[in-house]
Amino acid sequence: MLLQDILYSQGFGTRRVCAGLIQQGFVTIAGAVVADSAVDVAAQGLRFTVQGTEWEYHEKAYLMLHKPAGTECSQKPSTWPSIYTLLPSPLRLRPNKGAVQGVQAIGRLDQDTTGLLLLTDDGQFIHRMGSPKHHVPKVYEVTVKHPLDEGQLQKLLAGVVLDDDPKPVLAAACEAVAPLHLRLTLTEGKYHQVKRMVAAVGNRVEALHRSSIGALALPEDLAPGQWRWLSAEQVEALRSAR
Repeated sequence: MLLQDILYSQGFGTRRVCAGLIQQGFVTIAGAVVADSAVDVAAQGLRFTVQGTEWEYHEKAYLMLHKPAGTECSQKPSTWPSIYTLLPSPLRLRPNKGAVQGVQAIGRLDQDTTGLLLLTDDGQFIHRMGSPKHHVPKVYEVTVKHPLDEGQLQKLLAGVVLDDDPKPVLAAACEAVAPLHLRLTLTEGKYHQVKRMVAAVGNRVEALHRSSIGALALPEDLAPGQWRWLSAEQVEALRSAR
């Protein structure tokens, strides 16, 4: 690929801007300045630096983010800061066939919910992970207001009726980790589902954290607000999750 096209595909600006960055000596490969924007470069595995920002070429972007509390999963947040402000500019500006640039969150977490969030610019992957027919399991750590009892757990497993759907919604798994700590596994994603399910069995969610999606667990060393590229193996495992 032409070097300017590589920079453009990674979100460093329009093709003209990317050509200018190269011609002005702001791009280095293996520590050497490359000033020819029309030079052909092997894209796969390419590492380069743009104005001091180190980057690795990714044909498609697949990320995990540890969503902190007090953030919204929206490009146009209403009250709280957007999760997209936690990402570097190139990830927000990657060209996309759709109307919206950059990576997109797969599903949403409420502003007060923390934990694992996936983002990508791969539309097929978004559909695969978000489609209810694939039943990708998601595990939530739920802090509840009142001590849990066996009756509440059995009701969650058997299914509860929410006010917008007569069909019962049930947990794929649930366990009382501690009197006020519920671990809940869901395979579908309805609006405020965890909070509404817990309310339906006579309890209340005080805090909510998503700890895993499919076989992917939130790494302990990924602090709130930090993000990380997914490996090819992790992406493939998520594709086959059910």
